[in-house]
Amino acid sequence: MTKKIIVTVCSLVLFVYIVFFGDYFNINFTENQFETLLFLFKIYLGASITAFVVSEIFQNYSQVDKLWSTIPIFYVWYFTIESGYDPRMVLMSIVATIWGLRLSYNFGRKGGYSIYFWKGEEDYRWKELKRIVPFLRPRLNWAFFNLFFICLYQMGLVFLTILPILAAWQGANDINFYDYVIAFLMLFFIIIETISDQQQYNFQTKKCKKIKSGEKLTDDYKRGFVSTGLWSISRHPNFTSEQLIWIVFYLFSVSANGNFFNWSIIGSILLVILFYNSAKFSEQISSAKYPKYKIYQKNVPMFLGFWNSKWKK
Repeated sequence: MTKKIIVTVCSLVLFVYIVFFGDYFNINFTENQFETLLFLFKIYLGASITAFVVSEIFQNYSQVDKLWSTIPIFYVWYFTIESGYDPRMVLMSIVATIWGLRLSYNFGRKGGYSIYFWKGEEDYRWKELKRIVPFLRPRLNWAFFNLFFICLYQMGLVFLTILPILAAWQGANDINFYDYVIAFLMLFFIIIETISDQQQYNFQTKKCKKIKSGEKLTDDYKRGFVSTGLWSISRHPNFTSEQLIWIVFYLFSVSANGNFFNWSIIGSILLVILFYNSAKFSEQISSAKYPKYKIYQKNVPMFLGFWNSKWKK
């Protein structure tokens, strides 16, 4: 697991270097675009340090989770305002806002937010990571991990993911039919993600009620994990949708400048890497907790695939 974390962080450094300091991409920002980027980069640093300080003081390491779906809304609208409300950027900001509000709602109903901003449900994986990686148990080691991976890396990834809106600002093409198709696709995957999260929420809520009431557990409730609905065709339909949402968001920049492969693709690539490693880690926990999860893994693809079997029988 330690190696995966190191590789993930190194990938960020490598891609940032290639994009912004290498010779492959020719990045030409106007003065206003550069100043806007620099200002929002400072916001990213400030938000990361704030999340680090709060999490260390109160020992709740899900502070970044509270910003994951909220701060991108600020980023995209600030870029849009500075552009003079470029029509394509307005459209991008609207769909990004819908994504953010929806995800914030889902996070909030699971106890992620609190009137006391430093509180809220903590991601169970952080405690599990400490358990299986002895190196991270010492207080100082965990603090470094918290600063560089949980805060700076993840917040940096959020920042990079929305940068196609800056690339769209650089584009010479006016808003067109393709932009509306892209917006529709993004909304479609937001809906799929919503359905996935709702199915998981319904399952977990009902499972808890059954356990508390002492009811006999059968089917998925006995196995411990949901495998019906969208979860019967993908082990992580919500993660799949999240990645596709931001890959599609990148296509706005393609529509704007006509270049299918431009510098702002960095966020999409790094997001896929993060979600792959995150899903692998989550499944490692699930496999240890639920005996039949390994059978589920063999018969249902992690993200996308074209096979499915009646493994439950």
